[in-house]
Amino acid sequence: MPMARTLIHELEPYNLLYIEEPLQPEQIEGFMELRHHCHVPIATGERMYTRWGFKNLITSGAIDIIQPDLSHAGGIWESRKIAAMAECYDMAVAPHCPLGPIAFAACVQLDFCTPNAFIQEQSLNIHYNGRGDFDYLKDGTGFAFDRGFLAKPTGAGLCIEVDEEKVRKAAVTGHQWHNPVWRLEDGTPIDW
Repeated sequence: MPMARTLIHELEPYNLLYIEEPLQPEQIEGFMELRHHCHVPIATGERMYTRWGFKNLITSGAIDIIQPDLSHAGGIWESRKIAAMAECYDMAVAPHCPLGPIAFAACVQLDFCTPNAFIQEQSLNIHYNGRGDFDYLKDGTGFAFDRGFLAKPTGAGLCIEVDEEKVRKAAVTGHQWHNPVWRLEDGTPIDW
C-alpha cells in the first residue's frame, strides 16, 4: 500500500482519467486509505465475480469506478446488476474486456443500457489482438468507430456474426500468443 500511495502521488500532476487496480480488489481497507491520500479516481474489479463479490467494495465508497469483466462476472445480466448497484452509489462502470469480439459485443450491449457506463476498455491491436480484434467475425464493420467513439449497434442480438470457419481454422493452428518469459540470468526473452 505505501508504494501505491507513492506512485499515485507522483502521477497526480498528469491528470489521469483513473488509476487501475493499485491494490488487490479485496483490499477494501487499503483502498479506503488511498482515498484519503489521493484525488485521482480509483478503479478495480476485473478479477471479481458476481454482485456479491462486488457488494462490499461498492458499499464501502473506497473506489470510484468498477470494472466487471462480463466473461468472468456472470455475463450481461449479472454485470448489469453489478452496474445498477454501483449506480446507487454514484459509481462509474468501465467494463473490462480483453477477450475478443464476442466479449466486446456483450460489453457494448451493457454500455448502451447502463447510465453509469463511462468508458469501454478494449485491447484493440495489442498483444494477443495484434492482428485485429474482429478476426472471427464475418463482418467486423458492425462496430463503427469515429474518433474513439462507437456508434450504437443496430443489429439483432449481439449485432455480430461469428465466422465459424475462421474459428475452426484458429482452433487447428492455435493462437501464437503466449505469456512472455524471460531468463533470470540476463533478462532476455525466451523464444518459444
